[in-house]
Amino acid sequence: MKAATGLIDRRSFLKMAGAAWVASLAPDRAFALARADAVFASAFMAPDGSYGVATLTEAGDIIDRTALPARAHGMAYSPVSRRAVAFARRPGTYAMILSTDGAAEPVVIAATDGRHFYGHGCFSADGKLLYATENDFAANRGMVGIYDGTDNFARIGEFPTYGIGPHDMTLSADGKLLAIANGGIETHPDFGRTKLNLDHMEPSLTLVDTRTGALVQKHRLPEYLSRLSTRHVDIGPKGEIWFACQYEGARNDLPPLVGSFSKGEDLKFLSLPDRTTEALANYVGAIAVNRNEGLIGLTSPKGGVAVTLDARSGAVLKEERVADAAGVASADHGFAVSSYDGHFKDSQSRVAWDQHIVRLGRS
Repeated sequence: MKAATGLIDRRSFLKMAGAAWVASLAPDRAFALARADAVFASAFMAPDGSYGVATLTEAGDIIDRTALPARAHGMAYSPVSRRAVAFARRPGTYAMILSTDGAAEPVVIAATDGRHFYGHGCFSADGKLLYATENDFAANRGMVGIYDGTDNFARIGEFPTYGIGPHDMTLSADGKLLAIANGGIETHPDFGRTKLNLDHMEPSLTLVDTRTGALVQKHRLPEYLSRLSTRHVDIGPKGEIWFACQYEGARNDLPPLVGSFSKGEDLKFLSLPDRTTEALANYVGAIAVNRNEGLIGLTSPKGGVAVTLDARSGAVLKEERVADAAGVASADHGFAVSSYDGHFKDSQSRVAWDQHIVRLGRS
């Protein structure tokens, strides 16, 4: 993959965004966008308690806002279709798809009967399909809902995630597989966010064929890690899948929280220093890979920390205190990190950023 400089990214985004959208911005926002090295999107809660999703620069300047009907969680973006999507926080029942070039009005989709969204999803490689992690709560099984971007995101099918409690999902580097983190935790909308099976969790990671929905590979976590919920995933520089976990066991345990695997290979857990695992408070809230620089970024709101790892050696390169650390996304150099108290990198806005960031305009 060709390394993307900030200038290329900015030009790429501006080209995709379109002159009409840029012309609609207030002068100060257009100026901030023109100086930006990269462009991101993240959901937020405003001071009045309302919710929205914002486009913002690498410096944290908010460029544009769109209101959301309720709290959102994960974000996804397709550079092909120029669409971004914000998924409702689990157990939410909506997802809003936004056009980053202003060519179309936002589309809100609702979970179908017997399902709710699990907060994450991704687009197909051609940008025509949207995949969402969903809960078939009557059968206690994870599902991937399939939505047609060429037909106003009508729901056209589904297939299993081959686990329970799916959370994050990402597309493999070749676009043929979905890598799914089945957190292993049973929930039901009648009980809100209550975790119903902490004494017999079933965490796993699966690879599913995007064309057929067939299971290609499944990794169940060993019994001694049965309370290690697999939560978030991203693709590494060699196409490997990196995953991050949240532990539901004893507070003084120090389980592995981060690992990777590739098709046809076993899971590999990183052995982080105890002080780093302690700092993460057994809870990695978000993970991102900077593929150009070979870095892994982690955030922990419970630990109030952001950690940067070397993707090749697993060595801890940087560990910084970030109160209420929330999202993390690849930046031109290192990572952009947000927080629940409004920080985005070195700036602060009067919003509470939610737990995830997506980078827009990636070439």
